[in-house]
Amino acid sequence: MAGDITTIARPYAEAAFSRACESGQVDTWGDTLATLSAITSDPDMAEQIGNPNVPRERLRDAILEIGGDGLSSESRNLVSLLATNNRLSTLPEITRLFEELQTQHQGVRKVHVSTAFEMKAAARKKLAGALEKRLGAEVEMTVETDPTLIGGVQIRAGDLVIDGSVRGKLHKLATELQF
Repeated sequence: MAGDITTIARPYAEAAFSRACESGQVDTWGDTLATLSAITSDPDMAEQIGNPNVPRERLRDAILEIGGDGLSSESRNLVSLLATNNRLSTLPEITRLFEELQTQHQGVRKVHVSTAFEMKAAARKKLAGALEKRLGAEVEMTVETDPTLIGGVQIRAGDLVIDGSVRGKLHKLATELQF
């Protein structure tokens, strides 16, 4: 399901980012999307958005009223479009994707590394250097220890996944052997 919402949200995020770049208001758009995401992520609002009996126009009006004067006409149009297409629930994912695009635009890639064992500072630095070379951008790396990997590392940079973990290799082997 997470992949589905990302697929739905990506064109909206890309369009918003493109418009933000054209108008020179990338930071403003980022702040606006964060506000809209917070509004739609509120448990009460999320419940209303998920309720098929609540008219879309009412949801749109409620979000626009909560956003108030801080919303530009273009961001208001985005909310209306999302309401019309029954996509208001994708706003948090649109915001996340927009932030990824914003980070990439600044020449920085966020990379998440999961390791089976604690990674020493020298190994982190060496891995960051290799990733910068591979991705062609400065790397902002977060590292977590995940003992379920058994051994090795798993690297995620946006849509790119490099799975060098023992767990991943065992899963691949089981799939090939049809277990």
